[in-house]
Amino acid sequence: MWGRVRESGARFLNALRTEAKTGQEVRSHNLFEAAAAYVSACAEDDQERIEETAGWVSPEALSFGVNELACRAVIALARERDESPRTVARSLLGLPAA
Repeated sequence: MWGRVRESGARFLNALRTEAKTGQEVRSHNLFEAAAAYVSACAEDDQERIEETAGWVSPEALSFGVNELACRAVIALARERDESPRTVARSLLGLPAA
C-alpha cells in the first residue's frame, strides 16, 4: 500500500515541476527520413552526419530503411534505363552481366 502512495506522490510532484524549455523542439525522425539522411551522408563521406543520423532510429529500423531506399533506387534507375532491376543492381556494384 505504501508503494502506491509513494508512486502517486512522485507522479504528483513530477507534474508540478516546471522545466525550462530550451526553445528547441525535439522531434522524432521516421526510418525513411533517417535512411535517406544516412545514405546521403555516406555518399558524401560525411562521418559526423553518418554518426548523427545513425542514432535517429534503431539499427534494425535503419537497416530496413536503407534496404527499402536501395530497392526503390534500383527500380527507378531500371525504369529510367529501360533495363531490368537485376542488370542495374549488378552494374551499380561493378559486377559483370549475368
